[in-house]
Amino acid sequence: MSLSLFYLLSRWLHFAALMTLTGGAIYTTLLAPARFRPHLARRLHRLLVAASLLALATAIMLLVAQTGLMADGWRDIGDSAIWQAVLQTRFGQAWQWQLLAALLGVVALSARGQLRQWLLLLSGAGQLVGLAFVGHATMLDGTAGWLQRLNHSVHLLSAAFWAGGLLPVVILMRDMARFPAGYDAIRTLMRFSRYGHLAVALVIISGTIDAFILLPGWPPAFGRYSQLLLLKALLVAVMCGVALFNRYWLVPRFQPDGDRARHLFILTTLAELLLAALVIALVSVFATLEPA
Repeated sequence: MSLSLFYLLSRWLHFAALMTLTGGAIYTTLLAPARFRPHLARRLHRLLVAASLLALATAIMLLVAQTGLMADGWRDIGDSAIWQAVLQTRFGQAWQWQLLAALLGVVALSARGQLRQWLLLLSGAGQLVGLAFVGHATMLDGTAGWLQRLNHSVHLLSAAFWAGGLLPVVILMRDMARFPAGYDAIRTLMRFSRYGHLAVALVIISGTIDAFILLPGWPPAFGRYSQLLLLKALLVAVMCGVALFNRYWLVPRFQPDGDRARHLFILTTLAELLLAALVIALVSVFATLEPA
């Protein structure tokens, strides 16, 4: 496998793991009613374990890939002097904190109860914020640079709430028909829907700000980066359309149509999850391109 492809794959898996970890942990700490949290933590246990382990593994893989890309390919990865040089760069210094946050997520698996869930949330959110200190999010310096990083952090955290919360939605849909978990599952889903409106709005607003920062001339030159950014915007727009269809067309029909409406809701949510995976893939490609 070429180093560039290894980097893209690692980046895509890293984003997916962090979205899943953060989105799932938000359910078990903030969205679910207190009495439902232990049950939901058990339901999402395997998902959160897999996400936290994958986040650490891909953080290491990205450091390996970045070291090779900054040097002369795979053959230089075993050179300790190159590793020391990479760790002294802006990326290397930021990525050491990323590795510590990822390690926290794995250590959290040995904790119990709500402490484990809060540590997993802290690990996932911390790593997402850490991504605002590498790559294109560091184009500006000074106060403008910190505002850019803050905006990018809001963008990633909001996206994690939305996209990372989709798979738990599918899991909770099965709990809706179970007694006594059904009532609390419905309450959890309604909270996700309520705050999801805010998350989607923040994704769109912060993403638009990011686009204007990275492409200051308007209209921007229609290069490869701009084309992919437009494609990302179109995919997000389709995701919004699916989310609105689910919330305002299917949900009111849960009672009259019963299983049919719920089954269709699960299918459209899985489609929305697939679109989110495609968006993450595009974001991974962005890192290899120059905005201008």
